[in-house]
Amino acid sequence: MRGHPDRWPFRHKLNLLVGVPLTVVAALLAYLIAEQTGQSREAANAARLVRESVEVAKLVDGLAAEHQQAVLLSVRHEAAGGGDSSTSAYRTAQERVDAQVERVREAFGERLPETEAQALKNVEGLAGLRDTIEDGYLPASNIDPAYTHASGQLIDGLALDRNPELATTFTGNLLDSLLRSAAAHSEFETAVFSASTGDSNALIEVIGAIGAYDEFTHQAERFTRFATEAQADTFAGIRYTTAQSTISRQYAELQIDPGAAQAGSPAEVRASLDRALDSYDAYRDQARTRLSITTSLIDQIADRAQHASETAAWRALLLLGSALIGFALWLVLAVLVRRSVVRPVVALTGAARQVADVARRELARVADDDAEDEGPPRLREMPVTARDEIGELAKTFNDVQTTAAALLERQVLSRRNVAEMFGNVGRRVSNLTSRQLSLIDAVERGETDPALLERLYSIDHIAVRLRRNADSLMLLAGIHEAALDAGPTSLTNVVRAALGQIEGFQRVELRARSEAVLEPEVIGDLTLMVAELLENAVSFSPADSPVEVTVAADGADAVIVVSDHGLGMSAERLAEENARLIRRERLDLVPTKVLGLFVVGTLARRWKIGVTLSRTPGGGVTAEVTIPSARLVTGSTTAATSTPALSALAGTALPDAGPSGAPATGPVPAPPVRPAAVPADTAGPDPLPRRSRRPAAPADHARAGDPDPGATATRSGASPAPAVPAPRSSHAPAGPGASSSARPLRRRVRGATLRKSGPGDDRAAVLPDRPRVVDAAAVRDELDAFEAAVERAHRESGAVPVPAPNPPAQDQNDPPEGAEQ
Repeated sequence: MRGHPDRWPFRHKLNLLVGVPLTVVAALLAYLIAEQTGQSREAANAARLVRESVEVAKLVDGLAAEHQQAVLLSVRHEAAGGGDSSTSAYRTAQERVDAQVERVREAFGERLPETEAQALKNVEGLAGLRDTIEDGYLPASNIDPAYTHASGQLIDGLALDRNPELATTFTGNLLDSLLRSAAAHSEFETAVFSASTGDSNALIEVIGAIGAYDEFTHQAERFTRFATEAQADTFAGIRYTTAQSTISRQYAELQIDPGAAQAGSPAEVRASLDRALDSYDAYRDQARTRLSITTSLIDQIADRAQHASETAAWRALLLLGSALIGFALWLVLAVLVRRSVVRPVVALTGAARQVADVARRELARVADDDAEDEGPPRLREMPVTARDEIGELAKTFNDVQTTAAALLERQVLSRRNVAEMFGNVGRRVSNLTSRQLSLIDAVERGETDPALLERLYSIDHIAVRLRRNADSLMLLAGIHEAALDAGPTSLTNVVRAALGQIEGFQRVELRARSEAVLEPEVIGDLTLMVAELLENAVSFSPADSPVEVTVAADGADAVIVVSDHGLGMSAERLAEENARLIRRERLDLVPTKVLGLFVVGTLARRWKIGVTLSRTPGGGVTAEVTIPSARLVTGSTTAATSTPALSALAGTALPDAGPSGAPATGPVPAPPVRPAAVPADTAGPDPLPRRSRRPAAPADHARAGDPDPGATATRSGASPAPAVPAPRSSHAPAGPGASSSARPLRRRVRGATLRKSGPGDDRAAVLPDRPRVVDAAAVRDELDAFEAAVERAHRESGAVPVPAPNPPAQDQNDPPEGAEQ
């Protein structure tokens, strides 16, 4: 769990830092708003309860009036000596009380507390007392407790001092003290009036008046503690009225001589009752004033509670609005701050990703051996938007970018310099080998010693192989120089040219089942590719095992199959090399000791030629090269053919015509032609491949004493192919089983330059001696006339000629022409 926050995204951490305080503040504000809303609701309920309590105050005042009428009726019964007394005033008071009880129920409705409902029932339960009072005399000591208790239950039933909705604003205590003080004052008034009537219980009434006045004083002080100054002044109006002065004077008289208040006879009772009735209007005025002040104060208390409710509601709304505005401002500020932190980090991440992508593309590009160096990458500089830690990070990242770009630029420059160095070395070696081959040609033309010629041929062959290595070096350096002066050439001649560039060519057996013609721009690279495959096949197979090369057709495509019978490769190694032939990579990143397959893969990808390595049945490796039809000359033959004219020139025997009279097609072997006057001591291993002379300069052959172009080279067990002038881009060793082409390459014959005569000189029957110096222009004209005659023979015989373009001029960087075995 300790490391868990470290794995959180940066955005989540910022959200957490902003969200947690925001949530806490929101919770506090919600609590305050809920509290204010609760206070508003409680104050509203308190205001409603206070307004409803007015009816209870009126009911208490009605009970006080009924109480006075009950006392007055009881005194009249006593003064009349048991006579009838009028009860109309008492019953009217009862009806008012009963009507007020119903109004109390209606005012509270369903919200009427149970205690208050029970108090109302107790008021209605005064019916028995009322009947007793109406029927006869009942002492005041029995009447007072019933009405006093009923009034107290009405106030207690409201439970104003225990209501939590009223406790917060002290409304309950204020209203409770007001109602109790009003009830106590009404009891005080009733007790003073009852004691003034001269009743036999007058002394008890005086004591009750003293207790009621003390209760009123206590509740008045309590009300003053919770009430405002204005409310206290209003409440003081109960004491300072004219009626209250009359009542206070009577109360003072009763306190002076309480015993004199009690009458001794009915006559005295009647006299006291008459005096009391004279001042009864003051009691009624005081009751109305007290009720008016009480209801006024109750309305003020209700208004105060309503104001508190509204204030709490407004305070809740203000808190809610302030909270919303604060949240909005906080949210905006948090978003701005978050963006100011996140955007630079995101920008840095994007820049880092861009650097990674550039580095990835650079790695992919440097792994592509055919890609061009486009210079160092240009990285976007990070803007420094703040002067804080993130700004310092942006500056540091810009420094890292600058350093990375400088390193990449240095690597690109170093790679370009190395490639240019390789290319220059390759060009120099190629130029030197071309010059060397030219010098060797010149020496060979003037040399007649067979042993020396054999050594010159060995040097010639090594120079050709050296130039192939120079071509591979330029290829690895990324240099592609197409031979623009070459013409279309058959695949068989390409294979022969490749044989002229390897060592151990004597073991190669060529089988031509197709004479597809290759486009000029692919000839040089395909020759190098086949040479590398043949070099590997010869190098990694036993010296006594043959290497088969088959040229065949696969639909519209052409296929060259090279098979050896060596140890071969493991399945893993084959898969690795096949993958290397497909994917693009740089040699400096994937070093290998076997560069041949690397060169083959590079050339295969360049020309979209398929190359596949597989196991040869019985052991060894088979390389299959598939040349797409797009790289072949349209209309080229797909089977080995031999026209009558070419067969006649080459000294071959035509097969019998078929039933239709058409000449048969297929390779026809020619009898071997032995070179004349070859010393016996020169016999030895198979001769080296010899490059044919340039077709454009036949005079050189004449000066050097070379035989006719139709002369062929022989080696033990090999049947030479017929020779005609061939394009100079082809190297044509005649391997076993090689088929004749329309224009096969000329072959150098060992010892053909020796000038001998005699009965055993077969050379005299092939070609007469020529003078040393011959006009080159005349020889060229003769060659053109010869080619025209060949074409005319083709037309007359109906054979299909194979295109043989005139060879263009030789470039010093091109491979040597006509290399052969």
